[in-house]
Amino acid sequence: MRIATWNVNSVRQRLGHLLDFLREAEPDALCLQELKCTDADFPRAELEAAGWQVATHGQKTFNGVAIISRSPLEDVRRGLPGDDGDEQARYIEGVLPFGTRVLRVASIYLPNGNPVNTEKYPYKLGFMRRLKNHAQELLQHEEALVLAGDYNVIPDSRDARDPAAWVHDALFLPQTRSAFQELLNIGLTEALRATTDAAGLYTFWDYQAGAWQRNNGIRIDHLLLSPQAADRLEGVTIAKHVRGWDKPSDHVPVMLALKA
Repeated sequence: MRIATWNVNSVRQRLGHLLDFLREAEPDALCLQELKCTDADFPRAELEAAGWQVATHGQKTFNGVAIISRSPLEDVRRGLPGDDGDEQARYIEGVLPFGTRVLRVASIYLPNGNPVNTEKYPYKLGFMRRLKNHAQELLQHEEALVLAGDYNVIPDSRDARDPAAWVHDALFLPQTRSAFQELLNIGLTEALRATTDAAGLYTFWDYQAGAWQRNNGIRIDHLLLSPQAADRLEGVTIAKHVRGWDKPSDHVPVMLALKA
């Protein structure tokens, strides 16, 4: 079972890249973030024609998340619980068959939080608290769970080529990293770090200042696993080559494999 996550940074602009990656990687499910389109404008027909099932939670111009899967997605839930006034489309989850069991998958686009001296940073921290509370409820089901997405969190200095450049950024502030650690403390496993301690593994390279050419990247796209999923983890790959495609997203896909 292969589950991938990718901040596609405008699905309509990068539909060709999306279809290419699906053909190349053959995931069972792909969690997308930053669709930048409404549900009605999502290129559903093209994906369905290629044999994919689609569940979306879109928003005009900004945000937007989706799960693309081989099997129909059941028990689809849109929006992160805990704030009825939150209109930003940043969370979707659903259930897929997983052998004789089920696998619950969520696609998450966690807020950036910058500038930190505005309301954006408290919103980020509040979203992370809500995510922790919801994840605690999901863990009570004792089922395989993958919380995948663009977390906009650099967990550790080894996850940035130039950590000093991020010291005052919302992605790397101590409060941000502490909130991310609190997610792990409730019983979730960060998939990549369960397989390697290596530095220099990045998922995002800015469009500016030749970041890609100089490999000046950061790792902010993560897959968090329940114990039932972590026990079946076989490996994690970062599709770094996708960043070298023509007119790419500034993020690349990350994919894990779970044994049945």
